[in-house]
Amino acid sequence: MTETEDFLAAMMPQLTEAETALHNGDPGPRIGMWSRSDPLPLFGAAVSARGWAEIGPTFEWLAKSLSQCSSYRNEIIAAEASGDLAYIVALEHTTASIDGAAPQPYVLRVTTIFRHEEDE
Repeated sequence: MTETEDFLAAMMPQLTEAETALHNGDPGPRIGMWSRSDPLPLFGAAVSARGWAEIGPTFEWLAKSLSQCSSYRNEIIAAEASGDLAYIVALEHTTASIDGAAPQPYVLRVTTIFRHEEDE
């Protein structure tokens, strides 16, 4: 397997679990995956933030607006891993409730950059 294939095999189940939990109102798994090291930007569909002092509360706020996730999957458009860096460009296909409305399917384009950090 290539480095990218190894990365995707290891990361995609964890990412899917974290995003499904977020879409069910639980930000914990996503929070657990995110770096605390600067530079740390978030360019989201609903809001952007910078630094963990803004990003952590943003994830908590977002989770409060999401519930009833009945499906979540990533359609990977592009991905690459090399050394301690990797990225995924994907279409997130989700069916969930937003702000208490009836669950609806929607698609978001996402770009996620991963940086491997040694435990501090």
